[in-house]
Amino acid sequence: MTNIQARHQNRVAVVTGASSGIGEATARRLAASGAAVALVARRTDRLEILAKEIERDGGTALVLAADVADAEAMRAAAAEVEAKLGRADLLFNNAGVMLAAPIDELATDDWQRMIDVNMTGLMNAIGAFVPHLVASAAEKGVADLVNTSSIGAHGIFPSFAVYAASKAYVTHLSKNLRADLGPKHVRVAAIEPGLVETELQGHVTDTGALEWLDGMRETLTWLKPDDIAETVAFLTSLPARVNLQQVTIVPTTQV
Repeated sequence: MTNIQARHQNRVAVVTGASSGIGEATARRLAASGAAVALVARRTDRLEILAKEIERDGGTALVLAADVADAEAMRAAAAEVEAKLGRADLLFNNAGVMLAAPIDELATDDWQRMIDVNMTGLMNAIGAFVPHLVASAAEKGVADLVNTSSIGAHGIFPSFAVYAASKAYVTHLSKNLRADLGPKHVRVAAIEPGLVETELQGHVTDTGALEWLDGMRETLTWLKPDDIAETVAFLTSLPARVNLQQVTIVPTTQV
């Protein structure tokens, strides 16, 4: 490997939401630069295909079929990572769902699902893997926790109120975690993508929200998952003294 390709050599990275989109692209990117990657998602078949492709290209991948909303499953995943790959020193906390509808439609099941995955699931992964990160940072001098937020954390988007609120939680939590983890040499970052072509939009069933998304496709060149993956690879390969705590990534023409 060249120096650029080996930026994550000897690192153990955990990627949640690894079965598609940003998670899949980031798992590939980190593996390509030397990390042993643990792939966490519910869809075992997708993970197994991804793992085989990573291994075919000379990387190391571990399949962990688990739902981040299940705290016990995440603790079991952390134990398996340590047993098979070693302690994690990079967690890309990326699993999420986006279910849009006007608030007065009272889509309470969708509200709960977003809370369960985007907020509770995020915390379950943090609870399972932060002990790894702290121990790894003490040994190696640095570890990374990267949480996927959204520009929705700051913007106003009709029909996306609960989703946007869940992402505001991610951004603000990430800022506050730096107070606890920064002194222990664990870097914490929130990445806030704008419009990215992923399966996330496929979660949306509300007619008005779908029309808005379709309009955005006609007027903007959306980001690709690889764009976010490259950003995660960059910020987790900086010198240990550098923490990019909040990175907003949008299409050039998105305002």
